[in-house]
Amino acid sequence: MRYEGHVPLIYRPSVHAWSLHQEGSLCAQHCLNNLLQGEYFSPVELSSIAHQLDEEERMRMAEGGVTSEDYRTFLQPSGNMDDSGFFSIQVISNALKVWGLELILFNSPEYQRLRIDPINERSFICNYKEHWFTVRKLGKQWFNLNSLLTGPELISDTYLALFLAQLQQEGYSIFVVKGDLPDCEADQLLQMIRVQQMHRPKLIGEELAQLKEQRVQKTDLEHVLEVNDGTGMLDEDEEELQRALALSRQEIDMEDEEADLRRAIQLSMQGTSRNRCQDIPQTSGSHPTSEELRKRREAYFEKQQQQQQQPAPPGQLTHLCEKSSTSCEAPDRDLGDSMSEEDMLQAAVTMSLETVRSKTEGKK
Repeated sequence: MRYEGHVPLIYRPSVHAWSLHQEGSLCAQHCLNNLLQGEYFSPVELSSIAHQLDEEERMRMAEGGVTSEDYRTFLQPSGNMDDSGFFSIQVISNALKVWGLELILFNSPEYQRLRIDPINERSFICNYKEHWFTVRKLGKQWFNLNSLLTGPELISDTYLALFLAQLQQEGYSIFVVKGDLPDCEADQLLQMIRVQQMHRPKLIGEELAQLKEQRVQKTDLEHVLEVNDGTGMLDEDEEELQRALALSRQEIDMEDEEADLRRAIQLSMQGTSRNRCQDIPQTSGSHPTSEELRKRREAYFEKQQQQQQQPAPPGQLTHLCEKSSTSCEAPDRDLGDSMSEEDMLQAAVTMSLETVRSKTEGKK
């Protein structure tokens, strides 16, 4: 059966562990009142019990002598309470004796020998350092009444043993509450119905931290919107796009610089080639071909051979030699003016070959 109405369960949350300006923990008081389901104990009443315990312990220590080291050590601040609102297990135990209740250590050898299933008990008190809370059965269901939670936490029967074992591993001391608890309205109602818990309670500190984070995020968002003049901030995709565009512009600039450099080198090379061409002297007219040069050489040598075969008077021979010398120098001078060094070399080689061939044919 699912019950959606109000269960008159007494629960007193505590924010001492998460408050930056704590005035006192008082978790022992919350633990006792959550266990008994009523406002049965106040800080003043628990402080009175603590002072009574301190006086009883002082009287026992004085029996050994008020000048002893143990007595002087005992006179230090009380170990049963402090200014933060902490109370010792002795104070809690004495407070429960008023209601005829007794505390037994859960993992003590005496209790373990009884082999009692935890679900058959009625309630537990758990302690770690200076924090106290209770786990109680109301009706037919178990509830974790930890004052550090935002509300009671429903615990199933199958999870109870695992929950207690987990607390022991975390360093908690667990006490079994023996005796009849006072009647309460919540216990009577839950004897008839079973409740379901849709959402488990959170730690008070966790909820406060989430609220604080939400306020910070809201403030940051309002600041960004104000800076951007209400246009909102860029999301991650837009930021990535902006970075990609910036990189693309850098690559385009680099390519433009490289293209300008290549054009400058090309223009420089063209300028150098043009200068070389201007340094080479240009000759007017067309250059004779190799075939024309060969024919000219052949005609010249044939004429020379014919003159050598016909005897001539000395005066005429001298005249011919002078004329031949002049005619031999003239073609070379004309050719040198109109031919490059490479063309002249090729023409000289061709002429030498033709001379050797002609002499060979003459001997035959």
